Amino acid sequence: MSEIFARDLGGKRVVGTDGKIFGRLHTVTMDPESGALLDLVVEPGDGSPRTASERSDDDRLWVPVDRIETVKDQIIVRSSR
Repeated sequence: MSEIFARDLGGKRVVGTDGKIFGRLHTVTMDPESGALLDLVVEPGDGSPRTASERSDDDRLWVPVDRIETVKDQIIVRSSR
């Protein structure tokens, strides 16, 4: 994957490879020691897959970054198995 600036990710739509819309990117979590990105935190939209990933107490979706396929106008992630 080519370099992408974090400032360019905010608010992008997150979509599964099966076409299901997860919602819009809220933030990204990272490991403070290594700097490795861990999860996309997604503000769910209407019809977001309920079992797509872990949900936080505020109902946001947590999608592991290793599921990212592409980032362009939207973020495409591998859908849950």
